[in-house]
Amino acid sequence: MPLPDKSTSLTDTSQHANCSAMSDVLNRIGDKWSVMVVGMLGRNGTLRFNELKRMINGVSQRMLTLTLRNLERDGLVTRTIYPEVPPRVEYSLTELGKTLQVPISALWDWSAENHHAIIDARAIYDSREVAVAAEAPRKIAYARG
Repeated sequence: MPLPDKSTSLTDTSQHANCSAMSDVLNRIGDKWSVMVVGMLGRNGTLRFNELKRMINGVSQRMLTLTLRNLERDGLVTRTIYPEVPPRVEYSLTELGKTLQVPISALWDWSAENHHAIIDARAIYDSREVAVAAEAPRKIAYARG
């Protein structure tokens, strides 16, 4: 896969290459576990694997491992192994990863502030959909004989 031209701006999403590049980045940093890992490391600094696992409710060991590996591959997280017995491994945000702290923190805060409104909106939508489905006339198929 050819490397993207760094001189072009990704703001023009009408360009296929820009849209693909944007999707590539947002798929990584926009998934639930990546947001949680970057958020936790941003708020707490350097953490060990089990500390992260305890802080992130519902993440499996496998999913956390994959998420950390992908974030490290993308240059957002650094993994430091200390030569001890047993080995100590710590994770922290890189300089690039730290640039995500403000947008992720804003998203985190927005989610907390608006969660109840979203739950209410879902309930209204779902009740409306149930009512529409109940009022819709049933279509009866007649067999021609």
